[in-house]
Amino acid sequence: MKNFIISILSFSFLISCSSGVGGEGSIEPNNSIDEKWSQTFGGTSEDCGLSVQQTTDGGYIITGLTASFGNGGGSDVYLIKTDGSGIEQWSKTFGGPLISGIYIGFSVQQTTDGGYVITGNAEKTSSSSVFGRDDIFLIKTDGSGIKLWSKTFGGENSDQGFSVQQATDGGYIIVGETHEGDGGETSDVYLLKTDGNGTEQWSKTFGGEDGDEGKSVQQTTDGGYIITGNTYSFGSGHQDIYLLKTDGNGTEQWSQTFGGTAFEVGSSVQQTTDGGYVITGLTQSFGNGESDVYLIKTDGSGIEQWSKTFGGENRDQGISVQQATDGGYVITGITESFGNGESDVYLIKTDGSGIEQWSKTFGGENRDQGISVQQATDGGYVITGITESFGNGESDVYLIKTDENGNIN
Repeated sequence: MKNFIISILSFSFLISCSSGVGGEGSIEPNNSIDEKWSQTFGGTSEDCGLSVQQTTDGGYIITGLTASFGNGGGSDVYLIKTDGSGIEQWSKTFGGPLISGIYIGFSVQQTTDGGYVITGNAEKTSSSSVFGRDDIFLIKTDGSGIKLWSKTFGGENSDQGFSVQQATDGGYIIVGETHEGDGGETSDVYLLKTDGNGTEQWSKTFGGEDGDEGKSVQQTTDGGYIITGNTYSFGSGHQDIYLLKTDGNGTEQWSQTFGGTAFEVGSSVQQTTDGGYVITGLTQSFGNGESDVYLIKTDGSGIEQWSKTFGGENRDQGISVQQATDGGYVITGITESFGNGESDVYLIKTDGSGIEQWSKTFGGENRDQGISVQQATDGGYVITGITESFGNGESDVYLIKTDENGNIN
């Protein structure tokens, strides 16, 4: 079985769903209080949760990958729907018949018709190489997870889709990366807009001579788009955080970079209620340890207003951020500095100025990682990610629901 190194953030020493590192034991969910619990999903092989959203019925939708279920071979896209207590209502897999095909769902959103849209990438092996070309896919399902249609996008080299959102016109906006050159040596940020049937309307690329990639996209209140990711082409150091703003047609209006002389990663962006932007990721230039969680707040032009770091002496990373209803921010990611095991899920809550109010860790003796966070309607927080400490297999989808103070039963 191929080791799955999920290069969501181009910093794969932290984010992994690797075979051969199995977790033993199981977690017994305690649902006596519905707003605080944890659940795992998966089989005997590798399963990962990479994106979660609360649905209009109060439940949750998760996407990621599964090597336990589906068509066999490498991995399939995994789509799981739960009720408000995290109990599975149904699950679906999407993939292909290829023995070594790897299909990964990176981002899911509930659509206005009650269905779901997923983006990710399909890596198809070829006869001439161990790894073949990656294509971006877009899958649309109904409310029961039944596939209505799917589309693929990409050129001769590798292309990957990391983030999707339904736009106000009913279409979809995707960001990722596209590789260029004879051997696909360099990459650019790839921004793709479709109509409501998944037909491409336009696409744009952004970047310089070196490697650049988009990791997170959101439509802004003016109808444009905000993107964060990583750049080797611009900035101060080895790799910097890349923030780009476009108009509604994908034309760049401005871009900014953030970081020091070392290595930075931008993984998640959201427009804030004051019209600015909040970004989370990782920094090796600033902070306390080998790497720290990095939180940056900008104004509406992308000018930094403040930045904060969180973490200890070892490696810590922010992967997903959302503004909370009280005006503060909630971050999930990974910590190797705190917690119980090799790595733990890291949940941090700050006030509106980025001052930490509290932090929590979740996990067991092995590797556990938080990948996606959202504030729920009851004021608590829902996280999905990966656990090697609990569940049934080498790794399982990890779903955690906390109260407003980050507590679970």
